[in-house]
Amino acid sequence: MYVLCSPCILSPSLRAKGITHPSDIALFARSIGRCKKFGIEVVPLPCPETRYLGPDRAPGTYLERLNTPEFAALLEELRGKVNAIIKERGPPLCILGVNSSPTCGVTSTYYGAESGKPPKRDGRGVFYAKFPDIPAQDVSEFSKYRIYLAAPLFSEAERTYNSAIAELLRSHYYEVYLPQETGDDHAVRDKKDYARIYRCNKRAVRDADIVVAIIDGADADSGTAWEMGYAAGLRKTVIALRTDFRRAGSHERVNLMLEQEARVVTSRNELLAALGALHASPPRPERISA
Repeated sequence: MYVLCSPCILSPSLRAKGITHPSDIALFARSIGRCKKFGIEVVPLPCPETRYLGPDRAPGTYLERLNTPEFAALLEELRGKVNAIIKERGPPLCILGVNSSPTCGVTSTYYGAESGKPPKRDGRGVFYAKFPDIPAQDVSEFSKYRIYLAAPLFSEAERTYNSAIAELLRSHYYEVYLPQETGDDHAVRDKKDYARIYRCNKRAVRDADIVVAIIDGADADSGTAWEMGYAAGLRKTVIALRTDFRRAGSHERVNLMLEQEARVVTSRNELLAALGALHASPPRPERISA
């Protein structure tokens, strides 16, 4: 189990001069941390730009610096080396890249101004474009793997379903905080318990990258609605899973205030697609404790 990784994620000094910021370093570290947590080996790719221009290079677009027959030949040579890795190891989970890179961009790349087009355009960088059949993720998306699972937890059926969704997410390399696993699962609670649970859950929402909320029922659970609203106020990504076919109105699946602040999905597969989940079956990771 491995990912192919842009080498600058492991060694930021390989990047062009002046483009790396502390926020980039943090993204790189979280992405590598995700791999370590789930036992995913990180296999660095060769860096075409470093090979061609050297490590001490200024930023530039593909058309400005790399649009030569020699660089095209280098890309073909490196593609052969990468294909040899894949032949030996089997397909990777994904290629991990850095958006805007002329070579290793995933969904955006600085290709260069051409025919009135802006220098930055959608699509993969010229090296990653050599592997169209391999899923690719930008480091900013891959680093978002900590999920707070908000859901009602008052009946055995609810808790069983919540656990199933949590295990589904964990099987796709997500770290999941599920309140019922941290003691919020019974009615006999005193005021100290209330305060502790509130603090733990609130902190977990703040620490999460993504909130997944289960909003089945005639109306969304009030605690789940609060957690969704708090996450939205923190500008977190909120994805709401509603398998209930009842609707709140002609154009609403559920309360419009919740629906406007969340991406609503209606099945487990849609949930995984909304998350951009990697598709493989890893060893089961350890659970998160309070």
